Amino acid sequence: MIDQTEGFYIALLSIHGLIRWHNLELGRDADTGGQTLYVVELAQALAVQPGIRKVDLITQRVVDESISPDYAQQIEQHGDNLRIVRIDAGPEEYLAKERLWNHLDFFTDNLARFFRENNSIPDILHSHYADAGYVGSHLARLLGIPLIHTGHSLGRVKHSRLLASGVKAREIDNRFNMSRRIEAEEQTLATAERVITSTHQEITEQYELYDHYQPDLMRVVPPGTNLNKFKPPTGEELQSPLFENLTRHLKDPDKPIILALSRPDGRKNIVALVEAFGQSSKLQELANLLIIAGNRDDIDDLEDGAQEVFHELLVAIDRYDIYGKVSLPKHHKRDEVPKIYRIVAASGGVFVNPALTEPFGLTLIEAAASGLPIVATEDGGPQDIIKNCKNGLLIDPLESETITQALLKLLLDPQLWQKYSAQGLRGVKENYSWQAHAQRYLAIIKPIAERSEQLLRKSVRLRTGLYRDRAIVTDLDQNLIGDDSSLKTLVQLLLEQRTNSYFVIATGRRLYSALKLMKKHKIPQPDVLITSSGTKIYYAPKLVADTAWVKHIDHHWSPRTIKKVLANYPGLIAQPNTEQSYYKLSYYIDPEEADIEEIKQLLHREELSAYVQMSFGQFLDILPLRASKGIALRYVVQQLNIPLQKVFVAGGSGADEDMMRGNTLAAVVANRHGEELCQLVSNERIYFSQQPNAAGIMEALAFYDFFNSCRDPREDNQREETR
Repeated sequence: MIDQTEGFYIALLSIHGLIRWHNLELGRDADTGGQTLYVVELAQALAVQPGIRKVDLITQRVVDESISPDYAQQIEQHGDNLRIVRIDAGPEEYLAKERLWNHLDFFTDNLARFFRENNSIPDILHSHYADAGYVGSHLARLLGIPLIHTGHSLGRVKHSRLLASGVKAREIDNRFNMSRRIEAEEQTLATAERVITSTHQEITEQYELYDHYQPDLMRVVPPGTNLNKFKPPTGEELQSPLFENLTRHLKDPDKPIILALSRPDGRKNIVALVEAFGQSSKLQELANLLIIAGNRDDIDDLEDGAQEVFHELLVAIDRYDIYGKVSLPKHHKRDEVPKIYRIVAASGGVFVNPALTEPFGLTLIEAAASGLPIVATEDGGPQDIIKNCKNGLLIDPLESETITQALLKLLLDPQLWQKYSAQGLRGVKENYSWQAHAQRYLAIIKPIAERSEQLLRKSVRLRTGLYRDRAIVTDLDQNLIGDDSSLKTLVQLLLEQRTNSYFVIATGRRLYSALKLMKKHKIPQPDVLITSSGTKIYYAPKLVADTAWVKHIDHHWSPRTIKKVLANYPGLIAQPNTEQSYYKLSYYIDPEEADIEEIKQLLHREELSAYVQMSFGQFLDILPLRASKGIALRYVVQQLNIPLQKVFVAGGSGADEDMMRGNTLAAVVANRHGEELCQLVSNERIYFSQQPNAAGIMEALAFYDFFNSCRDPREDNQREETR
């Protein structure tokens, strides 16, 4: 039992990167980012709390001519009870975290010796990131120290993000030591007595991917925010040169400002805000719109995703003719961001975050600390922030009218605006300051350090391999949608098998349309979402777009020329813009007037490379030659390193056909559209379910014994017959 007259000794373990008390080299490389700042500020916040005897921030000692000699100093004191302790880990030079794995056992032994030689064993050991988790789990067992862990980022999530960037699965393991990292994370989760996360979503959507997932042992403690930098306006902001610069293109700059601030990323969904503003004459009467979307000199010089965002923004501004009501500055400085928040607050404005997915929502906390009421997506971190601060309204990012309604509610009610502004200032101080963070943290670790809280672990089922080894692929329409009762049962089955099987949705719908349908029917976000008939691929949990796939299908793609060639073709009518995209030209087709084979020949004669497909007897999609659901599926499972023989595909329309041919375990649900897919009856490898929709999918999964032997039983019968 700890002597309470002395207080706790806490050791924070953050091994990689460069850590010192002054002039943090943030952004120097991939290892000197947010985690570095977080552990330094956490250590400083804990050291000043009552009942804390000592805090050590333990990291790697580095002796390297290319960096400051500060990092070679073994002990760096900061006040009476706070210090950085640097421990040797084999080579002295500065190594990236991916190269540290072979040296972590040396670090572990040296740190254990340090504790013993100083005759001081910590009451709590808190590891940060997977490498520290590896060391911490060994020391916890060796020295009997309770282990607390914060992941910061997780290997299984990063694995998906790297796949989205086009890196092959084998290369990910080789370059990033991903297998060792994930094994270390599993070991850490099996050892840690508490896991600290920033949001509830982090627990349910990221840690859930791990075998040693124990949600009852996880606690949400949001990171602290520097409230000295973000503060409410003084009243002089609207006379500043920055205000003049931000509003110089506005017809009436004295109106309240609606602010969106994010990088130009499609997932941030800024276009939905512009559309909501453009569709509401009342919003335009009440306020101006200010969009801070990174810095740019020339849109054409930006990467493809950012170019697409700005193209959509400019098209929306033009479509609704809201020139003079929207400001889209080309440049801003990092140190101007707190001032921008204060300007918007001084104008009586609102901060909006309409992102499709928002794991935490730091900008919302910054805005709240500046006295701004907030309107934010109901996904992820914003739910926690608004629950804690009671300073704004949640919206559905897929329904622009909810954005409009929330903004009007705040702009038309000055008393509500003032109430949310005051509650936000108070809520941030109580929940998101470093003082609040440290107090919550200590309330969690105190009973663990005192051994007064009994920890109960549930038994876990371990997978046979490190990664999931099979995948379930299905469309939305004709497959998942149609029977909510069987869908609910299927969803529960998918969740139970999440650590063994990837869940993939492949649809002809665009991203927003697919997400709206999934939300309506309570379909969880899949691990991979293939949209627009195979032209776009997104990876969970952050809907990261696969940029390598887009570059691959762009080969010889000429959409403008195709549109001209088919402009007056009888029996073809272009679908609305909401169903079109750069890589998918969509038409309504009248089969009585238009012949699909003739359309293919016409494009061929014009030397236009394209893939033409028809579905549901009335929709015609023209895609790049290298794109289709089937090709996209094969690309995805190759990225995931899964053999096609362990991929189950359910189909219900002609657009699903090329996913089902070949070596996959395929099934056609009973409610298939008309005679589409009837030509597959002769294919002995395809199972035709007797039941429709989700029930038909479960019937086929049982037929293939998918979650166990994962094979076609008819192949065994064929072998018996040939003997």
